[in-house]
Amino acid sequence: MRCGNNMNPIILVVGARPNFMKIAPIQKELDSRGIPNILLHTGQHYDDNMSKVFFDDLKMKKPDIYLGIGSGSHATQTAKVMVEFEQVCLEYNPSMVVVVGDVNSTLACSLVSAKLNIKCAHVEAGLRSFDREMPEEINRIVTDSICEILLTPSDDGDENLLSEGVDQSKIHMVGNVMIDSLLSNLDVAKNLDVLSRYEISKDYVLVTLHRPSNVDDKSVFTDIISAIEEISGDVEFVFPMHPRTKKMAENFGLYSRIESIPGMKITPPAGYLDFISLMSKSKLVLTDSGGLQEETTALGIPCLTIRENTERPVTITQGTNQLVGTDKDKIISAGLEALQGNGKSGIIPKYWDGKTSSRIVDVLLQSIEQ
Repeated sequence: MRCGNNMNPIILVVGARPNFMKIAPIQKELDSRGIPNILLHTGQHYDDNMSKVFFDDLKMKKPDIYLGIGSGSHATQTAKVMVEFEQVCLEYNPSMVVVVGDVNSTLACSLVSAKLNIKCAHVEAGLRSFDREMPEEINRIVTDSICEILLTPSDDGDENLLSEGVDQSKIHMVGNVMIDSLLSNLDVAKNLDVLSRYEISKDYVLVTLHRPSNVDDKSVFTDIISAIEEISGDVEFVFPMHPRTKKMAENFGLYSRIESIPGMKITPPAGYLDFISLMSKSKLVLTDSGGLQEETTALGIPCLTIRENTERPVTITQGTNQLVGTDKDKIISAGLEALQGNGKSGIIPKYWDGKTSSRIVDVLLQSIEQ
């Protein structure tokens, strides 16, 4: 364990792939300052092909603790994480727990911390989709209500928390830590030979789909594929397909149809560096991912978000993101416009500068010393 000085360690929690990109810069900043920390992976989502490559690409040390929770219902996952994480906290008596994002592990570990009176910091606090049918929205609301340190990525996060009655003293606008990972790896990623490896010979659209609301509903999934078919013609498509998406496409009889779209290249999930490279060189991104909305805004690449809402509205009000829902005609219209060079332009939001992890650690240490 990295607990070399007299200070009790800070526990950094990761539960799913998007968490890695948020924790990696924070861990590096803590290490650079000699602050003892423990990296704990709950194993909420774990697939060696999808997870190990992220640790390798991000040059993260292997987790100090791996709980191996695995999949299950929301209640089962959350309960298992709470039981295991409580034992970890009792054993290591951390000075603080840091949770990120909005997965079940985020909620579970913040609840345990609150019950044990351990300070807990939430990175990416204040994000709201205002759609309580999304499990992630419940996780965000509850986590923010019990954490003592709320680290927001943008002004709208502050506004959401204040409107919910959160004390101003708990809120710290630090910027977007995912952009730290993006910018620190961008040069290396851009120099990768992804175009030749993926056999890309002209402008291309990067596609990612994984949300149950899109891929578990045959009608919705079919409409999205129909829109992509209409957009196809003068461009190629790169579709790193999530295992869940592939399974549902096969179940619905859509996989062969997707394969037959002109210029379509279906690939396994890409590693972090490969994916950044693909994104940075793309003409347009079609996605239902939260993180991609932010990364495309930071890179100035047009993005169409195939969802009815977003918890990252700053990517729309300031960035390059457009919310098109699952309406086939809207996807087609916005897609063709972007490919004709008329995609949405934007600015980079405040503090999306690659220095967020330093601001986060400043806040954490200030809070520990109080």
